[in-house]
Order: sequence, then structure tokens, then C-alpha cells
Amino acid sequence: MSGMLILMTAMLHATNPAPETFAERDAWVKDHFLGSAPFLSFTYDGQPSLDFLGNWQLERSTKELDAQRTEHTLTYTDPQTGLAVRCVGVVWKKYPAVEWTVYLKNGGSADTPLIESIQAIDTVFTRDEKGEFLLHHHIGDKCTVDSFAPIATPLAPGVSQKFVPDGGRPSNGVWPYYNVERPEEGKGMLLAIGWPGQWASQFTRDSGAGLRIVAGQELTHLKLHPGEEIRTPLIVLHFYKGDWIDGQNLWRRWMFDCNFPKDHGKPLAPKLGSASVQHYKFNCTQAGDIEFIDRFTEVGMKLSYWWMDAGWYVNDNAGWPKVGTWEVDKARFPDGIRAISDHCHAQGTEVIVWFEVERVAADTWLAKNHPEWVHGGAGGGLFKMDDPAAVQWITDHIDKMISDEGIDLYRSDYNIDPLKFWRDNDPEDRQGITEIRYIEGYLKYWDELRRRHPGMLIDSCASGGRRDDLETMRRAVPLLRTDLETLPEGNQCATYGFDLWLPYHDGVNWENTPYSFRSSIAPFLQLNWDVRAKEFNLDAGRKSLAQWRAAVPYYFGDFYPLSDYSTADTVWMAWQFDCPDLEEGLIQAFRRPQCPEGSAQYKLRALDPEARYVVTDFDDGPPREMTGRQLMEGGLSIAISAQPGAALLIYKKIGK
Repeated sequence: MSGMLILMTAMLHATNPAPETFAERDAWVKDHFLGSAPFLSFTYDGQPSLDFLGNWQLERSTKELDAQRTEHTLTYTDPQTGLAVRCVGVVWKKYPAVEWTVYLKNGGSADTPLIESIQAIDTVFTRDEKGEFLLHHHIGDKCTVDSFAPIATPLAPGVSQKFVPDGGRPSNGVWPYYNVERPEEGKGMLLAIGWPGQWASQFTRDSGAGLRIVAGQELTHLKLHPGEEIRTPLIVLHFYKGDWIDGQNLWRRWMFDCNFPKDHGKPLAPKLGSASVQHYKFNCTQAGDIEFIDRFTEVGMKLSYWWMDAGWYVNDNAGWPKVGTWEVDKARFPDGIRAISDHCHAQGTEVIVWFEVERVAADTWLAKNHPEWVHGGAGGGLFKMDDPAAVQWITDHIDKMISDEGIDLYRSDYNIDPLKFWRDNDPEDRQGITEIRYIEGYLKYWDELRRRHPGMLIDSCASGGRRDDLETMRRAVPLLRTDLETLPEGNQCATYGFDLWLPYHDGVNWENTPYSFRSSIAPFLQLNWDVRAKEFNLDAGRKSLAQWRAAVPYYFGDFYPLSDYSTADTVWMAWQFDCPDLEEGLIQAFRRPQCPEGSAQYKLRALDPEARYVVTDFDDGPPREMTGRQLMEGGLSIAISAQPGAALLIYKKIGK
């Protein structure tokens, strides 16, 4: 069966939700959207919303959005001030998920009293008498080997866990996705916060069987002017049955099916890319890029994308960080990016181009000509996505560049912490408003680019993976998980943690050795290989790419960690990708550089215990035939003689 067919089938027939999960979701919706149980909170004129919201006028409406979604809207209106609190919820029919966004609008003729501590979710979940809540959470991106590390924290009575990102980027240091497992009950709930800004969440156990979950924008202390409206973070609850990994695989399927954007109307698929920037140190040229592209074609390594990273624009020889003049440097690209894109398109290759419009350096076109559009003014700083005029200009300008230069994928970097700029711009009685308007402008900008260029993908890069919240992931793909891309162990750890939530991403390979290359296998593979060099081993490169093509379709199936997570150099790490409808899958195992053990044994998941399977190693040894029961209960023994070393194995069901 072809790799592409494996991919499509895996996406369509991955882990299916249990009927009980829909019942639990529907009961929650009945209590909160159709009933009176509160699930959001704020303080208004010094009073907590729990004390008065039930006395405000309430209007409800329900409508079918499409075959997959039902919308429920609750609107609470204060008869005294005209403040309307509108909660727009969406219930998914194919998945046991419910989501909502809260909007607050001043329908009165005067400023509202102070609105403070707006929490998009503030509710309590209870467990059975036995067992305890177990919170699965992650480190965010820190450009360190432990970025995206999974952590399990038991929530015993009295325990409280709070999470806040660093500097205003939503996955900077912490991760806006959670799995609240109830192991003794064999079920749990996934929670996501969609807010590309400074959010905060808190999980607090009471003295009984309750767990209070609170999440929202970290700081809100503001008045609304007449007619003014603001929004809050998107919240998603996704129920599951089974252990926590079953919940993650249900989430992976939901991400592919309902969240990630389509690639020109088609599902996301494996892609192969490369770029000259890694060899020219951000001083690429038109002739140099074409030389690289042609060499890849000549040696039979056809690329899906040519990746033009930072530095192609006018920067006065100051290097790639001097951003703010969004014009092609004609000294290095006399015929513009269009010369590169036309050359690529003639070979069936598309072009990715790097931008970073939200950071403005001093002495650039934007800083000199429109300092009023920059938080920081002529000295440079943060582009004002909170200014409608600035958003309109950057939208039109970048739209024209995409069209004129033949750009296929818009790569959007974000190497600046915005929080101080936002908060320094807020008046005392409007704290949080700049952040809200900025996020609204940023989302509007991306939405309009996507509307004008249907099917165009956007890469969400932000100093690696520091803006990967769900609102962003519905508009973009996280091609660069982290800037720590040269360390094989870093790639292994990133896959282990990142793939639990965001199953489409890149892997960057610099050194084509089996250990390094297999550590960087990913749906989008970026080859930083200098295929022009005489010393480059073409046969080894072709062999590695053949292995990637055989292995990568399984990345679109279910994901099961087989080993413990570890950053140590003295251990093995392993995982399994399983395509249940095809009854086959992939196993990857890594022996770290200082690991003394030459073999390890792992119990596989999700197999038919009565069936027979054949396991084939990519490297050596005859195929092994074993039963599903043997593989799941006794485990599969894997030997790796190299230190460090990596194994790739495929298993297939061959009968009963």
C-alpha cells in the first residue's frame, strides 16, 4: 500500500471516541449551556459575577452551523449598565468536544464600571470517591533539550498548580494544553487555551472530591467605552475514556480532522524541504539559491519546498535581525524572489519565505516612516497589531509581496516578547486592552491573508515553538518546533512531548548519520545538507530519504510512548506509531551516547492479541513473526550495537 494511502486511511480511521464520552460531554453542556451552572467568572464594580449573573437578563439561542457542529449562545445583560456578556459555544458531533469564547460588550451610553479578572473558564469537576486527579502538563519551548517535556502531577486535596507563559508568547516556557486524568475511573478530560498572548491557568483541589479549573487572560482591569466589545481566550474541553494516552490519540485525530488548516484544500501530507541560508549565513543570493535547488534535483532529491529564511530583505548589511523594511534586497536578488519561485515552480517545488513583521528594528522603513505604528517609535520595538491602520497597511503590503513574488507558504517568525509593550501602553483603568486589541489584529491579519490566498499555509514559528496555542494552530502549522534543532537528543525529546498534542511539525537534519537522521524524522523534514559539496555522501543521503518515505506516513496515526521520557545521555528512548485500520505501525528506538545497554525490550500497544504480526528491522536480521499477545505482554526485544544508535522497525498484521 502506498505511503499516501496509509496516511489518508490513518487519519480517517484512528482512535474512535467511546460512546460514554459523548454522554459525559452532553451532560456537561446540559448543565452549563442549557442549564444554570456557572462556568465563567469576572468581577464587576467590585462584585464577583457569581453573586449577580443569575439576576441579569438571559437569552439563549441554538443553531446548526454545519453537519459537524452545533452552536449554543448565552447572553447575559445587565439592565443597569447595558453590559452584555455573550458566550458562544460549539458542540462537536463527531468528537466529544465542546468549546467556547466569551465576549463582553458595552451596550450602554457611558463607560462601564471596572471589569476585572475575566476568567473564560471557572468551574469545578468532581471525581469518584476512590482515586485522584492526575494532571498531565508540559514545559513549553525554551530552546533547551527539555522543551515540551511531559509532566504528571497528582492533585491531592489542597494542591494548587498555576501556569503562566513568559513574556506574552503563549507557549514560551509553559504549554497551553492539559490532560486531567482520573485513572481509577478510566477516563479524563483534555483542556486547551486558545490565546496567542499572556494567559494564566490554575488547577486547585478542594478538601473533598472537587477540582476547580480557572483560566483566562492573566490581567484584565478595564472599563469598556460605549459600544466597545472585547473577547476572551478560546477554551476547549475534550472528554475521553481509557488511559491518558488514549485521550491524546483522540486529540491528535481531532487536530488533523478539525483544526489544522488544509494545504490548498487537501489534508496535510509529508513534505521535504531545504534551504541555502544555513550555508550562506543569512546572506543568500539569487544565483546561490538556484544552484542549490538545481543540485537537489540533479541528485534525485526532489524537494516539496525551497525554504528562504531570514535575511533576503533590505538590511544594509546589518544582518537578518534588522527587520522593518519589507523589500527584496535587489543587490542579492536582482530579479526578486520571483526568480526563485518561478525556477522552483517549473520543477514542481513550492517556496517558503520568512517574515517577521511584528518586530521592528531602528533605522528601517517602518521605524522611519511610521513610528506611530511601533510600540517603541523610531527606536524600534513591537509593530502595533492593535492599530487598525497598521494592520491594514501590513496586510496589503505582504499580500502584494506574496502575489508579486510567487510565495507559496508564509513563514511568520516572532522573536520579541510583547508583554511589556502591551502593559506599558495601558492606562490604569484599561489594563489588558492593548493585549486584547493586538491579538484581535494579529488574528485578523492572518485570516485576511488566508482569505486572499486560499489554501496557503502559514508557519507559526516564534523563536521556535513559542506561539503554538490553539487559535494559532487553526490558522497555521508549527513547522519549527524549537530552535534547538542540531541536537539529536533534543529532537527525540521534542517528538516525545510535542507529538502528544500537535502531530504535524518539522524535523531538521544537519548531519546525515543514522542516529542523527532518525532522530529528526518528522512529517515535514528539513534537510540542511550541502549537496554541492564533493564530500557529501549521496548514496547515504538517498538511503536516509528512502527510510523517511517509508516511515513518515505512520506519523499520521496514533502515538504511543514506549519508554519513559528522559533527557539523560545514559538511557534508551522509544515510541510507537500505530495505524489501527491498517493493522500496522512503526517503532523508533534510540540508544543514547552514554547508554551501556545494547538492547531493550518494549511492550507494544493497540495490537490484536490473537493475531500474528511480522516485524521488520530497517537495518539487519530476518523478519520476526510474533503474536500480538507476545508483543504486548512479553514485549519486543530491540538490539542496537552502535553507541549512539537508532532503530527503525515496521510491524504488520499477517493473519490469525
